[in-house]
Amino acid sequence: MSEGEKGRIIVIDDDEGIRRVVAIALGNEGYITATASNGKEAIEKSQTNFYNLALIDIRLPDMDGTTLLTAMKETTPEMRKIILTGFPALQNAIDAVNKGGDGYLVKPLNMDELLRTVRQQLEKQREVKEYGQTKVAEYVETRIREMQAEEHTKPSKSP
Repeated sequence: MSEGEKGRIIVIDDDEGIRRVVAIALGNEGYITATASNGKEAIEKSQTNFYNLALIDIRLPDMDGTTLLTAMKETTPEMRKIILTGFPALQNAIDAVNKGGDGYLVKPLNMDELLRTVRQQLEKQREVKEYGQTKVAEYVETRIREMQAEEHTKPSKSP
């Protein structure tokens, strides 16, 4: 995310009213939003644009939301993904988590809960990114020390 940007979110739902209301609520909080009405459109958009988070309806006209989870993981592995459903069932929640979902919200959506979940997921994403950057820096520093040690222990060649 660039300086001052809160996050980029794609809302994927076949219900235009839900897409519009959620996009407006997120926009009012300072998020940059995009929408898609089906899985194919969401995949295409995620291949050409970066999104920090996807809100995915579990029942889309062209594919199941849990199938889309897997497809979107391939286009943007670090994207956080939250399943939205009007059909709460334990098996749906289990499938969502097993296929890479990071959260699960039940419709009708409580906007305060949605916004809290979005903030939490974006914070987790930021923490994972910082952790990864720290680990890379530690690896590079360690590797440099190893290479310097190897240089010092090589036998010197005499003429």
